[in-house]
Order: sequence, then C-alpha cells, then structure tokens
Amino acid sequence: MHTTEKKESAILVALETDENHGADTLEARLEELAELTATAGVAVLDKIGQKRRQVDPAYLIGHGKADELFAQVREADAGLVIFDNDLSPTQQRNLGETLKTRIIDRTQLILDIFAQRARTREGKLQVELAQLTYLLPRLGSLYTKFERQQGGIGVRGGSGETKLETDRRKVREHITDLERELEEVRKQRRQQRASRRNLPFPSAALVGYTSAGKSTLLNTLSGSEVLADRMLFSTLDPTTRRVVLPDGRAILLTDTVGFIRSLPSDLVAAFRATLEELVEADFLLHVVDASSPEADRHRDTVLETLEFLGASDKPVSTVFNKADLVEDQYALRAQVASTPNAVYIAATKREGMAALMDRIVATIQSLVETMALAIPYSRSELVAQCYEYGRVITVDYRPDAIHVHAEIARSLAGRLEEFRVPVEEQ
Repeated sequence: MHTTEKKESAILVALETDENHGADTLEARLEELAELTATAGVAVLDKIGQKRRQVDPAYLIGHGKADELFAQVREADAGLVIFDNDLSPTQQRNLGETLKTRIIDRTQLILDIFAQRARTREGKLQVELAQLTYLLPRLGSLYTKFERQQGGIGVRGGSGETKLETDRRKVREHITDLERELEEVRKQRRQQRASRRNLPFPSAALVGYTSAGKSTLLNTLSGSEVLADRMLFSTLDPTTRRVVLPDGRAILLTDTVGFIRSLPSDLVAAFRATLEELVEADFLLHVVDASSPEADRHRDTVLETLEFLGASDKPVSTVFNKADLVEDQYALRAQVASTPNAVYIAATKREGMAALMDRIVATIQSLVETMALAIPYSRSELVAQCYEYGRVITVDYRPDAIHVHAEIARSLAGRLEEFRVPVEEQ
C-alpha cells in the first residue's frame, strides 16, 4: 500500500472594469493566471471572468457574485480561490468569510512561486521581505470575527487586539532585520560588480517577459547549464557567464528574473539589488517570445519595467526568440525589419546565432571609440588601461612614444584625448 498527496486545486477569478478595460482581455489574464497557478503546483478547476463598471470595495466582484462563487466552490470542492486582481485586506476578509475557503490574490501567488524558486540566500531573503511587507497591512484579516470584536467599547485592548499588535510589532522587527541582512548582501553584490568592472569585457543583461527563453539563450551562447524550462520564473537569482564573440572579444552576459504584468511593487523593491544588474549593464538584450499571441503586450510590460528601474536609456537589442514556432514567417520578418536593432532566432535549435552575434558586435562598436594614440613613456600605465578597457589593435614602441591603435571604452576615451594623434601617424 502507498499513499499519494492530493494536489491542491483552485478556481480562478478575474474582474474587468471600465477602468482597466482594453489593457488586457479577460481571457488573456485568466490564461496567464492559469500558467502561474500551474507553476505553483496547483490544479485549475475552473476559470471565471466577470465584468463590472467598477470594483466593489467590500467584495471586489460584488456580494451577489460572491454568493454565486460560493456555490461553485462547494460544487467543485475547491480548496482555494485565486483572484487575478489585487485584494484589499477588507475584500480578502469578506470573501474568505463568504466563500469559506482559502483566498489569495495574484500578488500572493507570485510571491509563493518566488518562495519555491529561490535558491540562494539572497533570493530567499528578498522573497521573505516581500512576503512580510505584503502581509503586514493584512494581518487583521487573519483573525476571526470574534477575536476582532474583543476590542470593542469597554474592553479595548482585549486578547484579539493585543495579539494583533504584538504580531504587527514582531513582523516590523523581522522586516528591519531582513533589510539589514539584505544591505550586507547588496554590499557584496556591489563589490562583485566592481570587480567585474575591472575586467576587460563589456557587460550585457538579458531581459524579457518570464518564459521568453532568456536562460536557454544564455546556455546556447555560453555553453553553460543554467536551469531553463517552460515554467514561469525558472530563473530568480542572476547568473553571469562569459561569452566569446566571433572576433575574439568577450562580453559578460547576465541572466535576470523575468518580468510579468503588474509585477508586485513589493517584489520589485525587494529584488532591487538583483535588478541593479540591469542598471549597471552596458547594454541589454531584450528577449521576446515571438510565438506568443501576447508578444506585443509582453514587450510593453518589459519596457515599462525598465523605465521604472531607471534602465530605459540603455542601448537595447530586441531578440525575437522561438522564431521556429511562428506560423507567419513573413509577418515575423516584417516586424524584425521595423524594429530597431532587432534579430530573430530559435535558441533551442541554435538558429540565428550568427545574426545575433553580429548584432552584439555592432552594439559594442557603438559603445567604444577607435583612437590612434601617442602615449609618453612616462604615462605607460595608460597602455595597460587600453588593454583593460578596450581592444588594442596594434601597439608600437617607438623612440618618441608608445603608439597605440585601439578601440577604447568611452569612459576612458576622454582621459586619453590629449594623446590622440591622426590615424595616418600610426
């Protein structure tokens, strides 16, 4: 005899109002919520979409619809109801009491997935901080109706209120401790980035909607074995690999956490140290799942997130991945042609890699300046910096000076300007 653990099951609910109408269809939102739910290891029993003029402040979907949903929960024997919309503490409490089952919203679901996927100490600290930040204003909804009534007139400070305030204080203290630990981690990450800055390689970061194929592309370009699967958020902790280009130069390429529509602000704040990899990179490779019917919306979501992080001014190359799964190849090529600095590839089949490499080389060329220099022997340390922060094409030790022809990072080019000579003097 053996026993098997019953898989948790859920009913999914999404609300569309006049305010958010047109941003995303109900069908698309429910489909993405179903993917998130499956990633969390929960079976989907049913998907319910509702349209209202405005959000019900007490029940989100309205008291009458909540009663209807209760009947569906009982009939399906659902242990969980997941709302695509963020729930206020009041809505969460009222819906829980009406539906008599566990209630979570999209933010809680994403936080749970991140908690499952976090592997490093930094990742676990970041997720726990985001979870507690989300939980703090909602602690009151975790107490029973009777416990909340204990603090009424004449009995203020009863057992329920006292325990609630005690728990709030403990959560705040724990948040402070986590922030202190994360600050230490951030210092270490800054030191790591500073060390990488001393290497003679430009840095790039892979960005994109979750499950666009960033980790697969990193593996293809670097020959590494970073976890890559079709599940959402397969990569949480940033991974940096060295990628050698056809001309012999190399770049440091970092894979980062995938973005998603309405990525919880608490999660963005908690993962800021990780996402700083984007801000520090010299350029970005924006990976898009070209086969997704929501590809345009996914692109917009990524660009909005980059703007929020202060990385929207970075040079960006758009990489349309999974091109082999696109039925209308003519439309794909037309889209690539109309998108600046874009290529299309199929990372799993290693198709389009040559075009992508050419695109990366062209981007690097735009970040450097070709200079002919006559460096005095008294400043010979500048020759070493040319090697460290650029690519030396030729070097000639002549009696008058050290003549160097090199591609120099723009950060160093200004300091070398006084030693520039016409190219023909090389």
